Amino acid sequence: MLRRNVRLRKEYLYRKSLEGKERATYERKRQLKKALEDGKPIPTELRKEEAKLRKETELEDDNTAVQRTHVDDEYAHAGEIDPKVLITTSRSPSSRLVQFSKEVKLLLPNAQRINRGGMVLSELVDSCRSHDFTDIVVLHEHRGEPDGMVVCHLPFGPTAYFGLHNAVLRHDIGQKREVGTVSEAYPHLVFDNFSSSLGSRCANILKHLFPVPKDESKRIITFANREDYISFRHHTYSKPKGSDSVELSECGPRFELKLYQIKLGTMDQAHVENEWMLRSYTRASKKSKLADAAV
Repeated sequence: MLRRNVRLRKEYLYRKSLEGKERATYERKRQLKKALEDGKPIPTELRKEEAKLRKETELEDDNTAVQRTHVDDEYAHAGEIDPKVLITTSRSPSSRLVQFSKEVKLLLPNAQRINRGGMVLSELVDSCRSHDFTDIVVLHEHRGEPDGMVVCHLPFGPTAYFGLHNAVLRHDIGQKREVGTVSEAYPHLVFDNFSSSLGSRCANILKHLFPVPKDESKRIITFANREDYISFRHHTYSKPKGSDSVELSECGPRFELKLYQIKLGTMDQAHVENEWMLRSYTRASKKSKLADAAV
């Protein structure tokens, strides 16, 4: 199993290393196609390889005409099977963090929760790979208050690191008769204000923790981005007076997420490429990164 994982990882890295060459070829074919469509002369730098590019362009179909990246490899089979998520915590968790992990387990369909014990990250990732888990969610705390969440996609990444703020558990929201029980139906997802490329990447990582819902599901999970803080809310809705009236009822928990790093690898790998990292104290304009400036 170890040799197989090493081989698959090398194949993945090799495909990723080819992206630069494929991107340059894709740009040349796009320039040639645009010149032919507009009836303009072929650009000088493309005339030597015009015949080769024409032949490759003619053989393209809907799948090969679009440039593929390592992101497509990471989530290539995401819609074919339901995700299988493992939830755990940091070592020696407090009772509040254990309760929070139980509530997160209820949020994610097909999720399983385990006690961390003395297990190190490399053992955890290898065990999840061998048992066909698609993602690992690790929750962290500071002085008994949940303050961090790591989402690691298997088998090869990416890994997203979030700060976690203002966590309100279900029993803090209200009594059981007020918040009700947690439905096991697959939820509909709402992603608000994730319009930039980084926002799309972040939404892609989060949405693949959930399976595809049925149309009649009355459960809604919302990720709303406001100034790079992602507000998480969990509701169910009902229509007591027909389709004209809709009543929302919050199920909990609720919290805010702050993305600060995305790594192109699993969380047990120390030396992997950083796809993106939040860098405070740099001389950059104070603008949102998860949403476009125009939004």
